[in-house]
Amino acid sequence: MRGPIKLKGHDIHWRAYIPNMITSGNLLCGMLSLILTMKGQFFPAAWLVAFAVFFDFMDGKVARMLGVSSAFGVEFDSLGDVVSFGVAPAILVYSTVLSSVPGVGGALVAVFFALCGALRLARFNVVHVPGPFQGLPIPAGGLFLASWTIAGVSLSPAAMAAMVVLAGSLMISTVSYSNLKGLKRGGVDRKRMLFLKVLVATVVFLLKEKALLALISVYIVSGLIRFDWQAWLSIAEEDSVEYDGD
Repeated sequence: MRGPIKLKGHDIHWRAYIPNMITSGNLLCGMLSLILTMKGQFFPAAWLVAFAVFFDFMDGKVARMLGVSSAFGVEFDSLGDVVSFGVAPAILVYSTVLSSVPGVGGALVAVFFALCGALRLARFNVVHVPGPFQGLPIPAGGLFLASWTIAGVSLSPAAMAAMVVLAGSLMISTVSYSNLKGLKRGGVDRKRMLFLKVLVATVVFLLKEKALLALISVYIVSGLIRFDWQAWLSIAEEDSVEYDGD
């Protein structure tokens, strides 16, 4: 795996903006999702939350690759996340299901999720340490809510409210969730990784639009049963081979 690229002079000046431009894509997806939800176009709104996950993954990866990580980038990323994975999914699920809850109950449930997402991000920025995530990552929580719309699975308002409260509660909990960013290229068990890729491809082939809901649900359950994907995919340190490829 390539280490951080050392930059000099003006290269640092313009390359430092690249991760923030990618983060802007995350925020753009969140805002467009909100607009489409207000227009009643729920399916594309849900997919925009899924697209935001891609940008959220790439901005940190690019920042580390270029060696231009900054406190500004961390804060900007969190602001984008609270919109794309906190507010946008909450409004989406409220518009599709929770608005049928009597009184202000549905609105309060949606607000609870968004609030938990904001608290999760604030805690992560202040007390995050290397290793597993403490609490469900907000991209996973937001994707979980959006995946119900993508899958076309209908739940009663009460059942959906329970799912939203569960996801929100897990975000501010101390339940450990695997952080696959810690995997090293030369320290991955190739057989298990191949098995996982084949399994994911099979799930996508068989379940189609419901695959995303199934996969994110497995991830959520894995934390509850204390299954560490990173540890399972890693090989013993003495067996790992230093990767010196591209």
